[in-house]
Amino acid sequence: MSKKKVVIITRFAKTANFLFKEIKSIFTDKIEIEKYCFELQQVKKGIAADLILIPDLLNFELVKNFARDGVEITVLRRTLTKKGLDKLLEISSNSHAMLVNATANTALDTISTIQQLGVRHIKLTPVYPGLDNLPELELAITPGESKYIPGYVKKVIDIGNRVLDISTIIDILVKFNLSHLLDTKEVQQYFQKIVPVSLGMEKVIGKNNNLESQLDIFLKLLDVGIIGINSAGIVNSYNNSAEKIIGLAKDKVLGADAEKLFPEIPFAEVLRSSCSVEEKLVKMMGWDMALTVKPILKGKSIYGAVAIIRKFSDAENEQHKLRAQLINKGHVAKYQFNDIIGNSSLINKCKNIAKRMARSISTILIMGESGTGKELFAQAIHNYSKRRDYQFVAVNCAALPESLLESELFGYEQGAFTGARKNGKLGLFELAHKGSLFLDEIGEMPLGLQTRLLRVLEEKEVMRIGGERVINVDARIIAASNRNLKELVLQGKFRKDLFYRLNILPLVIPPLRKRKEDIGPLIARFKEELAASFTLTDAALRQLTRHNWDGNVRELRNYLEYFASLNQEVIAPDDFPFGIENMADSYMVTAKETAFVEELKNSLTGQFKDYLFILAELENRYRNNKRSGRASLAQAAERESRFLTEQEIRKICTHLKKHKLVTVNRGRGGTKITDLGIKLLKHFK
Repeated sequence: MSKKKVVIITRFAKTANFLFKEIKSIFTDKIEIEKYCFELQQVKKGIAADLILIPDLLNFELVKNFARDGVEITVLRRTLTKKGLDKLLEISSNSHAMLVNATANTALDTISTIQQLGVRHIKLTPVYPGLDNLPELELAITPGESKYIPGYVKKVIDIGNRVLDISTIIDILVKFNLSHLLDTKEVQQYFQKIVPVSLGMEKVIGKNNNLESQLDIFLKLLDVGIIGINSAGIVNSYNNSAEKIIGLAKDKVLGADAEKLFPEIPFAEVLRSSCSVEEKLVKMMGWDMALTVKPILKGKSIYGAVAIIRKFSDAENEQHKLRAQLINKGHVAKYQFNDIIGNSSLINKCKNIAKRMARSISTILIMGESGTGKELFAQAIHNYSKRRDYQFVAVNCAALPESLLESELFGYEQGAFTGARKNGKLGLFELAHKGSLFLDEIGEMPLGLQTRLLRVLEEKEVMRIGGERVINVDARIIAASNRNLKELVLQGKFRKDLFYRLNILPLVIPPLRKRKEDIGPLIARFKEELAASFTLTDAALRQLTRHNWDGNVRELRNYLEYFASLNQEVIAPDDFPFGIENMADSYMVTAKETAFVEELKNSLTGQFKDYLFILAELENRYRNNKRSGRASLAQAAERESRFLTEQEIRKICTHLKKHKLVTVNRGRGGTKITDLGIKLLKHFK
């Protein structure tokens, strides 16, 4: 019987040489091995082999063009050595390091491998040749690719080349009917030096080569269901995933006749022919299952068979690969609390409250005006929480129409509607499983979706559009709104029960005009980010401080970007864009206006504070686009322990109107503060 031929095809010669030595050390002379790489232009048309091994999916289509028809191409599954893992575990918690590799794909794949091995205490940023914006980090981790590490890095940890995982070795053994090699010294020594990606796989090391030890290897592949039988067709192995997928308890399965219990699985055929059944689609327990059945052989004798099953539409089968893809798609929180700039008591109090909230598992509702940094806080909360190692998924509820928002949030099954993807789509709740889901502008969510959202919050489960099964999800909800949700509830535009379900941990972000002492530090940070070297004159800084900043921090950054684009060393008030110059000037009180206000203040004697209160309340309502009638002003005064009757408020408003500080409109128009009223109010504040 001729030897089976395995061909290794890689992009780089270094990778091909390493994998060749690894496979050679394990299989010795039991199989024929050849290696080719694109780097040395060794890959030619018409490659013949029993099996072609490639390091990643990116090369699949390319390699397929060079292989003869019918040749099987398999992607290698790789892991780390125990020495490499030990080096990672020695790194202190909450460290941030670059993961350096030869390409973007291999860097992301290595990060995915590290996370699969349970290393979650290090934040890893992929770095590779050609990356435009290199991170300013002092620590670099690399799997044998030190030559690509930037020169400014102070500490380098080389975890060694990634090695073949046990699952890949066993796959080759089974394909070539070489499972008896499990008890060889070479295979045992190899298993002892690596850390299996499939959790619990290390338990098989050191066991004798018998039916149970071989099945145990398969049983540790926790992302699929495994059913094992002996040569008589009796079930002797049944893992937890199989129990979960099929729904039958172990005590009812173990020891039973497999053919009677699972007639859909072709165990009898495999026992009779000693040949595998690959990727067959069957219906079991009402579900479509992808099924593979492999014989367990020693020499020419068959000892049993193993069925590998998974739900055809199960999105969690490739959970770790999915997370790596999510990192690449941007489903990751970039900001920490240190990125929230400001020394004011208001912002420090807000950050301290947010940090305490981050330690909780409850839903958070962030409220604040546009531009205050609600998503910045949401990301910082995620990164400060126990969910920091999982996805941060964000969606703007106002940016999508209702039908599209529904499909984005909840996903859909195949054929759910015209234009749906062929294989369906995961919803954002599923993508955020174990992580955080940020629902921005939640006040704009349509009422119909609010009902579905409430159910998810209460039941911790979702159902895709067009689907019949319930999917359990564990996502921490962080919602945000720049609108008053209580008022929306009163207007019937927001569900009352949803509001109270979201408002468990409320967080209010202060506007920039209430923490103007933070303008200086913010300017310094934005100049640093923009690599700007201009200097603001004292007059320019005063005007920036006097500005009302309706757009908050976002508006301030826009102006700093404008100043940077002028390419001037000094920025004076004359250099301000038209809008801010006029607004800054509009809040500077003239000598004539100062004299008028002092005269007004003296004439009102003890009532002046009541006048200021009414002006302040009117300004607040003007900023928030609220109607201001006498009744609502009286209620506001009562809340502040300032008892003013509606008649007294009417008198005050009439007096303010006389001096052009407010306008009083008939009907539902109410009373509105004028620009002069805002100016004089700012003067006294």
